[in-house]
Amino acid sequence: MSWPIWEAWVIASIATLSGLAAVVCVILALPGIWLMTIVAALCMWWQPGVISWKAVLTLVILGIISEAIDLFASAAGSKKFGGSKRGALGAIVGTIIGAILGGIFLSVIPVVGWVIGPILGGILGAGAGALMVERGIVNQTWGDSFKSGGGAAAGRAVSIFVKLGLTIVAGSFFVLAAFI
Repeated sequence: MSWPIWEAWVIASIATLSGLAAVVCVILALPGIWLMTIVAALCMWWQPGVISWKAVLTLVILGIISEAIDLFASAAGSKKFGGSKRGALGAIVGTIIGAILGGIFLSVIPVVGWVIGPILGGILGAGAGALMVERGIVNQTWGDSFKSGGGAAAGRAVSIFVKLGLTIVAGSFFVLAAFI
C-alpha cells in the first residue's frame, strides 16, 4: 500500500456514517443509496488510491438496480390491482408524506418508533395516496380505489425492504472498498 492506513480508516468511517445516513434516507423514502454513491465519488476524488472508480461504479450499478426494483414493484402493485398512472403518482406523494408523518407520530416510542414509524407511514401513505387520487381524481369506485391503494401499499412494502437490503449491501461494500 502506498497510502497511509489512517486514510483508509477515515474513509471507512465516512463510509459507515454515509451508509447509516443512506439507510435513514431509504426509510424516509429518499434516495439514500445515491447519497452514499456521491460520498464514495468524493472520497475517490480525494484519495483515488483508497477508493477506486470500480468501487464507485459498483455503487452506481447497485443504485440503478435498487431504483429499477422500486419502480417495478410499485408499477406491478399498481397494475395488478387496477391503478392508474395518476394513482401511482398519488402513491409516491403519499409515501413521502406518510413516512414523515409516521416518523413524527411514532417518535414517542424511542428508537423503535424512529425506524418503524417512517416505514409504516410510508406504506400506509402510499396506499392512502393512491386511494385518494383514484377515487377523487380518476373517479374510480370505492372498491377499485381500495384495490389500487392496497396494491400501492403492497408494492411500497416490497420495494422498501428490497431497497433497505441493497443499501445495506452497498454500505458494507463501501466500507470494505476502503481496505481492498
